[in-house]
Amino acid sequence: MQIKKTAAVLAAFMAIATTGAAHAAEVTLRAVSAFAKNTTFSRSFEAFVKKVNEEGKGLVQINYLGGPETMPPFELGNAVSKGVVDIANVPGAFYLARFPAADALRLAEIPIQEQRKNGAWEYINQLHNKKMNTWYLARTSDRLPYHLYLTRKIDKPDLTGLVLRVSPTYMTFFRQLGANVVQTAPGEVYTALERGVVQGYGWPLRGVLDLGWEEVTKYRVDPGFYQVDVNALVNLDRWKKLSDEQRDFLSRMAIWVEAQHENNEKLNAEEKEAQAKAGIQTITFDEKQTAYWNETARRTGWDQLAANTPADEVEMLKKLLTKPR
Repeated sequence: MQIKKTAAVLAAFMAIATTGAAHAAEVTLRAVSAFAKNTTFSRSFEAFVKKVNEEGKGLVQINYLGGPETMPPFELGNAVSKGVVDIANVPGAFYLARFPAADALRLAEIPIQEQRKNGAWEYINQLHNKKMNTWYLARTSDRLPYHLYLTRKIDKPDLTGLVLRVSPTYMTFFRQLGANVVQTAPGEVYTALERGVVQGYGWPLRGVLDLGWEEVTKYRVDPGFYQVDVNALVNLDRWKKLSDEQRDFLSRMAIWVEAQHENNEKLNAEEKEAQAKAGIQTITFDEKQTAYWNETARRTGWDQLAANTPADEVEMLKKLLTKPR
């Protein structure tokens, strides 16, 4: 009887000890997005967080702290680099001051799945390790082009006389076509358009309706240019402290969230229909003008990168991210 009692006590103790060990092994990572919660460029990341928290119980959890209300977006790159936050959902354009080569991510002509196969992801991750002290975990926005939106109609790729709101992503491109450019926070775009301070802006295909900008936007220029890159970066020191099992799990979750972009062609078509219903008309060019528009975007994009990035990095990034011509 005593032996059975002792055995039962030992079994109970082992169960408690095992539960305690499993609990101790669980890691919680603090995350911030550069974009407001439940808007276009946070939704994919939020789906990633939800998936991790559902399937990573006892292993990895993410404490999603919020968006710009938590931290200024252009400070997020530094924050994840220094470990102030563990994970950042942030576009390369927001941390160019620390890592200029991140400008190449928007110039990719192949999807992230192909980048993982041809060595591009590995090379870009190595650069993030070295220049940013971060692990390039996932691309949370992909297969989504930028467009020029206007309050007045143009009939050729000439932006002379227009004042356009820009980000560093397409500043050189719009200037090359003759525009005067100003940088403002996204929250100031509506008022600037309403007051006529600017006559247009660059923005991805999706997100305009989320922000209510269709009320002050009359035209969208097709085709689009470049590709939206929003990236999930993990502080490298934090990444190294995770167990192999935890890193493998997060890497699988990264592949999962990137696979969601394969539906973007359908979503992009639906967005164009929604914009048309909201009153945004489409401006298109003839074949020769379209070729000029596309060539100018590509050339100025790589020229802008080359002005701030070592030549060997530019050469390798161009080789890995673009299609042969």
